[in-house]
Amino acid sequence: MSPVTAETTLDMDPSDDGGELDSDQELREWIVAQAEQRGNAVVAVAPDEHGSGYAFTVCAWAMHNIPEAVVVGLPGEMATVLLDAYVDRAATGERFVCGKLYDDFFDGVPVTFEKVAQAHYPEYFGSAFLVYPEGDFPAVQIIVPSTDGSWPWSPDAPEGFADWQPVLTASGAPENWTPGVDGP
Repeated sequence: MSPVTAETTLDMDPSDDGGELDSDQELREWIVAQAEQRGNAVVAVAPDEHGSGYAFTVCAWAMHNIPEAVVVGLPGEMATVLLDAYVDRAATGERFVCGKLYDDFFDGVPVTFEKVAQAHYPEYFGSAFLVYPEGDFPAVQIIVPSTDGSWPWSPDAPEGFADWQPVLTASGAPENWTPGVDGP
């Protein structure tokens, strides 16, 4: 059974006073409705002049006691599929280890996980604060290599890849494993 997907794309331009959603209350209601219907909501933010697009879950922690997740730099539909698969699997008991490779989310494309530093929560989980006003939720980043198999921290990564898919730790590099030693 494939997961039902739904997302909203938010215009994050602060100079735009006519966004797609009229208020924080409407967005919170949408998030809660999605979570009640699907088990979580996925919010997708389009790329802009400041950086790549990203998508994140909301209510995975509240409904399933699993960390919220974010993926940066993937096209919206792929990001939604990846995040929904993560929630589906984690909600049924699968645990994901930071730095371990998982080859079964996308055919032939591994992913890995890293804990997100709370300093990144406001930027990458902004509307999740409508559900968690204190920011009291754990979060992981799902990291995907470039099309040539390079990771953002790899010396052979394509130019600009680390900026397109930043690692959301305090240091900007993997912190829960050592690349090439006990992780990719």
